[in-house]
Amino acid sequence: MAATGGMLAVYAIPVAPELARVLDLAGYAWKGVTSVDEAAEHEPADGWQGVIVDCTGDPEAAWAFTRTLRKADSAAIKVLVLIGGGQLSDLDLRDELFDDFCLSPFHPSEFEARMRHLLWNTREVMTRADLVEYGELLLNLETYQATISKRPLDLTYMEYELLKFLAQNPGKVFTREMLLSRVWGYEYYGGARTVDVHIRRLRAKLGEEHANLIQTVRSVGYRFGQSRWGT
Repeated sequence: MAATGGMLAVYAIPVAPELARVLDLAGYAWKGVTSVDEAAEHEPADGWQGVIVDCTGDPEAAWAFTRTLRKADSAAIKVLVLIGGGQLSDLDLRDELFDDFCLSPFHPSEFEARMRHLLWNTREVMTRADLVEYGELLLNLETYQATISKRPLDLTYMEYELLKFLAQNPGKVFTREMLLSRVWGYEYYGGARTVDVHIRRLRAKLGEEHANLIQTVRSVGYRFGQSRWGT
């Protein structure tokens, strides 16, 4: 199944021949980069479709790249990390830095399946440099305005940031701790109750008709929009 649309950034020094081969055969357009600055320099006008980070060569540098990428770029960008079998422990406490991982060396079919899963919801949310749209929800990233069914939403700064993050990641489940880290930032020491309070306020402002855009996933956290698996 050939890939369509968008370009991938591949962080690797250098890009392994087997990785280049499977990307080419799967029909992905991609560009190798060695730093966040290089990724920004070569970023297409419509943004990267996703980022692949090879952690097998220099893990410390690769994780530093993902951390800087998350701080500098929109949360909408999808990140897949390649790790060796002996690096599984490296994933601990790094949930906020990647969206999926694949063990290397990998089977091409597994890699392609993970890439399709990683990128599937980019078709569900329309994201431009200044606009995020999901159904009847519209967010203007330049003016910090938000509307639902053309009705303006009066949001605080953090309510807007939380709604923006969720709308850019439809269908994905986030724990309260992940939301605190990704929305409030690494230096924020508030508890999980902060997330619950903001979710409750967002639902109230979205109104009864649209409150279920933000769903509670029991014993886990929250999800925006529809899950791919219909749960």
